[in-house]
Amino acid sequence: MNWFGKKKKETPATTAPRSNGSGGGGGGGMKAAANTVVTLREAILTQDKREVHINKKIAAMVTEAKAKMAKKDKKGALFAMKRKKMYEAEIDKIQNTKMTLETQVMALESATQNMETFNAMKSGTNAMKKIRQDVDIDTVDDLMDDIKEEMEIANEIGGAISQPADPLLYGDEDDLLAELGELEQEDLEAELLKKPAAVEDDLSLPTVPTSRLPEQEEKDAAELRALEAEIAGM
Repeated sequence: MNWFGKKKKETPATTAPRSNGSGGGGGGGMKAAANTVVTLREAILTQDKREVHINKKIAAMVTEAKAKMAKKDKKGALFAMKRKKMYEAEIDKIQNTKMTLETQVMALESATQNMETFNAMKSGTNAMKKIRQDVDIDTVDDLMDDIKEEMEIANEIGGAISQPADPLLYGDEDDLLAELGELEQEDLEAELLKKPAAVEDDLSLPTVPTSRLPEQEEKDAAELRALEAEIAGM
């Protein structure tokens, strides 16, 4: 059903050139859609005001028709009722117009939302492509090789730093034990060489002391003095 009279002749739609950017054209289209939504809502508001105004006229026609009937003015009452019907028909048109405008608003809002979703998905896809260009599988493999190499170098450096400052602290124990065995063997041989001399010392005769004991010397001195005294008395 055509609510606005005669159908207009359709004109071929012109196709706007698509933008190769990542959302520049979409941004302009979204802005135009938002402006159009504002315009449509203003038109709906205007239709609301017209509907209120015409409803007042319908109420006035009802009042006038009643007044005419009270005065037995049947012709005047019928005329008022005809005007009432005309206003009611206009109300139907206004409501249909408002329905069309509301439908357009909903369609534009949905299209705007779809465009925003599309632009977001497109931006995400472009970002993923950019990341894939910068970080491909070969780049990742090279990075992992570099990481492994650096870790090996770090381990070597750590091992070098943790080496003891005393070079003999962790020397070859086998060499040290062999050297210790040689020292013990030398000590054993030296000890065996000393034993024959000690045996000879044990078998030799004891030496006779040449000096007199102190008691004997005193006794001899006393006897000598007694002899001298006896000679002096003779």
